[in-house]
Amino acid sequence: MEKTGVKIIAKNKKAYHDYFILDTLETGIELFGTEVKSVRAGSVNLKDAFCSVTKGEMFAHGIHISPYEKGNIFNKNPLRDRKLLLHRREIDHLYGKVKQDGCALVPLSIYLKGSLVKVELALCKGKKNYDKRDAAAERDSKRDIDRAMKSRSLGGRDSD
Repeated sequence: MEKTGVKIIAKNKKAYHDYFILDTLETGIELFGTEVKSVRAGSVNLKDAFCSVTKGEMFAHGIHISPYEKGNIFNKNPLRDRKLLLHRREIDHLYGKVKQDGCALVPLSIYLKGSLVKVELALCKGKKNYDKRDAAAERDSKRDIDRAMKSRSLGGRDSD
């Protein structure tokens, strides 16, 4: 009997700040044994990660998977390029979007789905500085409105 639960290992919060997320896709990732053990231990960093297509294959660059503590000579380079497992038509579609629209491919998260390690890949468009300021202002105003509504609802009950 297989478990189908999803356990998020790492999220790329910087990607949500720096990019508009246009589309997401679940992919597999090619890892070696000690890398899988490190991922299960949660020692993954996606901060500066990105993806590219080379010779018809998709590779993730900049994913830092720390060497497994109990590993030995089988540990791999923590920043090595890792192959993403996609169908040919998916790679061609994403490559077309990147070339034509000037989008970027960024890993948003790494998670365990059952016993498999999966990567959530996003097709993104870069934000300008004024877009980031607008997003921050919108977030702050939403927070202020929520606070006002909460205090109003609490105040309304006390006066009854």
